[in-house]
Order: sequence, then structure tokens, then C-alpha cells
Amino acid sequence: MDKLRHIALSVEDPEAAARFFEQAFGMRRAGNAMRGIYMTDGTMNVALLNFKDETVPGYAGLKDVRGVIHFGMWVDDVEATAERVVAAGGTYLTGRHEQDPNVFYEVKYRMPDGTVFDITANGWKGAVKEVVPDGAQP
Repeated sequence: MDKLRHIALSVEDPEAAARFFEQAFGMRRAGNAMRGIYMTDGTMNVALLNFKDETVPGYAGLKDVRGVIHFGMWVDDVEATAERVVAAGGTYLTGRHEQDPNVFYEVKYRMPDGTVFDITANGWKGAVKEVVPDGAQP
């Protein structure tokens, strides 16, 4: 099953936002992102990003937006998921599937309502795909 494992937030100051996530929620830093900082709770990756004045494919006026900008699904099979996404009315935006499991990549799509999301089979720093709930048998 595909898993929600990534949320990207547009923030004014990634360092200040990272300190907030550390202090308020006990999250830890998973690494640096191109535009900010990756945080993790051990399962999910939260990207704290500042786009400044840059134009980002699929986003209009993003520098003035604060909050959730996209989500990411960790999938088993990128090609099969892409087919399901398009059949459900989604449209391709940018990115490509990398076959090398050591290469990070995201393929961006847009839902019919315009919401942007990523799919990848390689995951995100600080995220894990399979989680066994407390009390469940592995």
C-alpha cells in the first residue's frame, strides 16, 4: 500500500521553524533540503522550505504562501501509481523516476482540484515506509 510520508511547508525562516518543531513537538533534524531543513518524527518527513522570490514549477506566487504546499506518497511502483493517478484525473507536473535506489527523486503531479503532490519509491530523509503500530504483530 502507498504511504503518506512527506509534507512540505512554506515558511519564512526554516531555522526558526526547525527550532519550533524541535521544542514544541520533539522532532529532530533529518538533514538539509535545497531550500531549508528536513525534520522527522521517526516516521514522517516534514520539509520546512523558504522559496524566497523563486519561481517553482506548478506553483504560482509561492513566495507569498505560508503553510502546506504539497504532500508526498511513498509508493511500491512509480509507473503503476502514475497510471492510477492519471486514470483518476491527475496530471504530471515535473520530475522523473530514478531506477537507482541510492538516488533521491520525486515525481510531481497535480490532483484534479490543483493540489500538488509527489510520488517516489525511494522515500525521504527521516521517513520510514512500513510502520508496525503499537501492540500489532509484525
